[in-house]
Amino acid sequence: MKSTIRDVHKHAGKEVTIGCWLANKRSSGKIAFLQLRDGSGFMQGVVVKEAVGEELFQKAKGLTQETSMWVTGVIKEDGGRTALGHEMEISNIEVIHEAIDYPITPKAHGTDFLMDNRHLWLRSKRQHAVMIVRNELIRATYEFFNEEGFVKIDPPILTGSAPEGTTELFHTKYFEEDAYLSQSGQLYMEAAAMALGKVFSFGPTFRAEKSKTRRHLIEFWMMEPEMAFYDHEMNLQVQENYVTHLVKSALKNCRPELELLGRDLSVLEKIEAPFPRIRYTEAIEFLKEQGFDDIEFGDDFGAPHETAIANAHARPVFITHWPKDIKPFYMKEDPENPGFVLCDDLIAPEGYGEIIGGSQREDDYEKLLTEMRAHNLDESDAYKWYLETRKFGSVPHSGFGLGLERTVAWITGVEHVRETIPFPRLLNRLYP
Repeated sequence: MKSTIRDVHKHAGKEVTIGCWLANKRSSGKIAFLQLRDGSGFMQGVVVKEAVGEELFQKAKGLTQETSMWVTGVIKEDGGRTALGHEMEISNIEVIHEAIDYPITPKAHGTDFLMDNRHLWLRSKRQHAVMIVRNELIRATYEFFNEEGFVKIDPPILTGSAPEGTTELFHTKYFEEDAYLSQSGQLYMEAAAMALGKVFSFGPTFRAEKSKTRRHLIEFWMMEPEMAFYDHEMNLQVQENYVTHLVKSALKNCRPELELLGRDLSVLEKIEAPFPRIRYTEAIEFLKEQGFDDIEFGDDFGAPHETAIANAHARPVFITHWPKDIKPFYMKEDPENPGFVLCDDLIAPEGYGEIIGGSQREDDYEKLLTEMRAHNLDESDAYKWYLETRKFGSVPHSGFGLGLERTVAWITGVEHVRETIPFPRLLNRLYP
């Protein structure tokens, strides 16, 4: 009977065969301990010389790291020594391919070396755990939005327009026209919301930012919901409910992975909606009180500022009502406070920075047209279709974007976003 490591608990006391790789090994006298992995998980295989004979025992001791093989044996409970709770008493090993001189050994390696070997580094327990959590957040995203009545829409990746201008976009040619790799699907999602009410997208986005911080990637993945008939307050409620759902799903379904990563679960267990909210002006006052003399009204916040604000709360915190002049053209001005827009940044705790940016969108045709002209956007060509969404049955609507990699970094507790995507694209890295 063939099985996977993830499912061995279903076969306790039975003989199974597993296709796997050798992650590590050690021996103690007449017993060899093989650390096996198969993509679904890690487990220990035990080879007892007295039970299998000299030939198989020596074969087991001679296996090299990352050799692929079929192993057969009886699944037994391991007395709680591992998170899996079971191990295999091996009776046969059939080598598929012998790995020679595998470069990532159990010793410590530098970051550049590991990034050069990212295609192999993914096989480690730590990277496996991060990818499992990433997968869970994607699954939980679909679960949340499907249960809330959203429709999945796929916006284009090649675009002729940009939500926030083209200065940080990758330019390419679309036959005889200029085109860009998408920095956001938002404008298309707004159009889709006018057809389907509540929609969401999940896909790659690209920012040509020459940044080397631990929070930035050149290519990353975004969750972007858009909702017709939703105002600013309703938008905030969706965001905090969604993020709470992600955290609870990770705690429920990825606890072993989070524990392996050394995550302080007590921090995550405190995440519960509603989240604290402060306005931009209040944030400026708070930062000045904390000794940040470099910040002035009209400035955007950097990592130290976001961290200081986050550290004052045990949960994610909304910074709302930003000055109109430093936000994109499509955000709706606050009718009760001109000069400010109905928007928010959601800042994660523990110094992980902004994980969501959202706003109520400007739904008035003339006001949107005025803002586009002020930003020198082409109303007659690239944005003509976008303007038309305000000409034919415009309604109040809101939306947001959540950066997957930053959210994975926060929930897993890893320091750098390069570990939260399978093959990171960084300023100086296009391979592997």
